[in-house]
Amino acid sequence: MDDLQLVIKQALDAVQKFVEDRDYKGYDPADGLTSWLRPLTFDNLFAERVLQQAIWKCPFNIRPLLGVRPMDSTKGRGFMAWGYLLMFKTLGDEEYRSKAIQCLDWLDEHRETGYAGHCWGNHFDFSSRTGRIAAHEPTIVWTSLIGQAYLEAYEQTGNRKFLQIARSICTWILGLPREVTSHGCCLSYVPNDQSSIHNSNMLGAAMLARTWRHSQEPEYMEVARAAMLYSCSHQREDGSWYYGEAPMHHWIDNFHTAYNLDSLKRYNACTGDESFRENLTRGFRYFRDVFFEDTGRPRYYHNSTYPIDIQCASQAIDTLSYFGAEDPSAVELAGRVAMWTIKNMQDRSGYFYYRCYPLITSKTPYFHWGQATMYKGLAHLLSRLRKQDAIPLAKCTQDAVA
Repeated sequence: MDDLQLVIKQALDAVQKFVEDRDYKGYDPADGLTSWLRPLTFDNLFAERVLQQAIWKCPFNIRPLLGVRPMDSTKGRGFMAWGYLLMFKTLGDEEYRSKAIQCLDWLDEHRETGYAGHCWGNHFDFSSRTGRIAAHEPTIVWTSLIGQAYLEAYEQTGNRKFLQIARSICTWILGLPREVTSHGCCLSYVPNDQSSIHNSNMLGAAMLARTWRHSQEPEYMEVARAAMLYSCSHQREDGSWYYGEAPMHHWIDNFHTAYNLDSLKRYNACTGDESFRENLTRGFRYFRDVFFEDTGRPRYYHNSTYPIDIQCASQAIDTLSYFGAEDPSAVELAGRVAMWTIKNMQDRSGYFYYRCYPLITSKTPYFHWGQATMYKGLAHLLSRLRKQDAIPLAKCTQDAVA
């Protein structure tokens, strides 16, 4: 194991211990409405947003003072399961696979009820300018990403129980509302009304496509292709995507772009459909050229570096590792991002900080947003590094200090 792999393995061990010592519970950026201050909002959406954002954006963790407690996270468990499975594939240690299956069994037991098919949501209410998402209301983002962990488990173990759950997830996805256009359809973010967002639409399509590879269910392929057609038809000339097509959603950021690219690449790989190859090439070129500084520090927006967000770092490492099979320079960039993040955003106790601002660092230890996503991203990078020639540590650490 070369020096870079050793540093990454040490970072993985540290964050894994942090998460397991806390029994997979932690804070979430948007958990503020679980505070005892919630009744003072009097069910007013704007007041709920103010409370939620005040706790979310505070650079210090004031949650213990306001009665916000660490909670379970379904997405966090899903990412840990996926990371464990990658670690098992890389190192062959049965303990990783055992922990992955424990997480997946927990998710099976804690799926949302009252829906046709497996699905998952938050453990807290969430309020935004577009409305409320109630606690335990499933979303396609959570559900699709967790579904990928089940498919990874099926592909590694051959246990058809995991494939059956993946197909159950697809049943739920197919039941979502859709925006139907002359250029494909957009799967809704949530089950109760139409919410057209590109990353959630493409994540749902990728889940359908990867399950289709094993089941050959025609409807999975049909809907997956229509969803990809919708989002690729709305890709901008420079290769970027807006978060969504509504005017209020006209921003371009790092990790949602990465979700789009992961999903499109997975769709292509699982279906053999090359219709969107040019979209993928153009999108990845934009992502690689726009969202990173030479040191490896990830930028949040296409036109602004700050805030330096741990989700941008973790998803960038993951996505760059995924593209590394075809592009070795992507793995080198993933290594630079990983080294910058470990040096500047990993606490001595093992967890990763939330955000770096120009004058202050927010060190709140979120579970899924930071720990679980970094665990999966670093596990993916370690797996990729083991498959190719070593990258000198010095190439990934030059000027890697904030």
